[in-house]
Amino acid sequence: MADDDDRAERTVTFSEVFRIGEYRAIFATTQLAEAGEHMAKAAVTALVFFVTDSVVLTATTFAISYAPWVVGGPFLAALAERLRYRAVMVTSDVLRAAILGGVAALAVTLLPSTTQTAATGHVPGAIWLILVLLFAESLLAPPALAARSAVLPLVLEGERVTLGLAVNQTGRQATQVLGYMAGALIAIVDPALALVINSATYLLTAAIIRFGLRDWAPAMRAEDRSHLLRETREGFQIVFGTPTLRAIATVVFASMLFAIVPEGLAITWAEDLAQDDSARRGLYQGLIMIANPVGHAIAGMLLVRLLRPSVRSRLVRYFVVAAPLALVPALLSPGIGGVVAMTMISGLAIAGMLPTLNGIFVQILRHGYRARAFGVMNSGMQLAQGGAVLAVGAITGVAGLPLPVVVGAWSAGGVALTLFLAFRWPRPEVFHAAIASATQTNQALAGVGTQPPAPASAPAAPRPRGEVPPEVPAEPGREATPPR
Repeated sequence: MADDDDRAERTVTFSEVFRIGEYRAIFATTQLAEAGEHMAKAAVTALVFFVTDSVVLTATTFAISYAPWVVGGPFLAALAERLRYRAVMVTSDVLRAAILGGVAALAVTLLPSTTQTAATGHVPGAIWLILVLLFAESLLAPPALAARSAVLPLVLEGERVTLGLAVNQTGRQATQVLGYMAGALIAIVDPALALVINSATYLLTAAIIRFGLRDWAPAMRAEDRSHLLRETREGFQIVFGTPTLRAIATVVFASMLFAIVPEGLAITWAEDLAQDDSARRGLYQGLIMIANPVGHAIAGMLLVRLLRPSVRSRLVRYFVVAAPLALVPALLSPGIGGVVAMTMISGLAIAGMLPTLNGIFVQILRHGYRARAFGVMNSGMQLAQGGAVLAVGAITGVAGLPLPVVVGAWSAGGVALTLFLAFRWPRPEVFHAAIASATQTNQALAGVGTQPPAPASAPAAPRPRGEVPPEVPAEPGREATPPR
């Protein structure tokens, strides 16, 4: 038993993870897609703001990528359990590249009349069409990300999964920094260029996955299928019917309600701070959007690589409270330095808890339910992030209150919520027992090669089933973090 504990507490090295070729393919495609996606997101939100001068429409543009997860994320993610993972990822990336090419073409038509359109207050039809296309493009994210999430625990094992997730998420934060900054600066000149680059990155990621990843068989055999609605429902039963998974889900969803807000409304905040200086506005937007990812990147790798698993687990309850607490000083309407600092600290807190929670979640779940559990988790995260950005944007626009005051008050409410959740956080031995049970079950299933039984409609006791989203996106997006 002592030897088992020592192995569980051993910190895994980066070389152990990166020596695996399939993980390198997953890592590379994750970073490329994130860089292009966030470059395009910064550029499109800036374009919509320039054209419409509307805080609500700008917030909607940022939040629309979360909508498919809310509308049909678990259902779409369940498809990944039925199909071959590699085919799902490649097809999704190729289709997303094509749609983003169309969005770029529409953006070009809007640029010549940006100033005139904003002055009249009329919203061009091209803006609405861009929103529709962005929604369609986002519908392809759930099955692709669910497939990637299900493959990662097959490629990595044990604590390697936790480090692999941390590397992925930290890398995503770094590429978000580059993407957001580049997108904000490109938007000053030509927002369409950022969309073209994003389209090209999806073509590249499709090629890397096609030739760098094994053609893994579907987790669900044809004879084990029922129908998608039932299989989707099982994903919810897995997550919310198991106390340990439910506790993780609740904490993750709560933290996503607050950390994303400065990022989602960066262009509006930057406009207030820059005082009609377009050059400073682009710079400030980029700085605000990258602050959370920078904090995440600084903390993520160090905490997971240097701290033992037991220490990281004990710190979770403190980090979840720190995430909204760091944003409360917005009530004082700080300058750009203060906004960047508090947003960075909030990102650091998120980085302190997400990789650990992802690792625990993965180890508790059974093979065969990973994609569905990922769909449920990511849908909840997207709902929390998108809803938070929309809510704060709407309060600011309708009530006429200054954005910093609304952000500070929103975050103060978050402190009260997360304190309540922190006091209810389960003891470490509860998670240890759940992981041990799932590990034993997965080993038995691997030996006989059968599909695990479907969960009962109302689990009476903790019965860990499946595996969780290896990339609680991220912050969002964000893999996850939750991570787009």
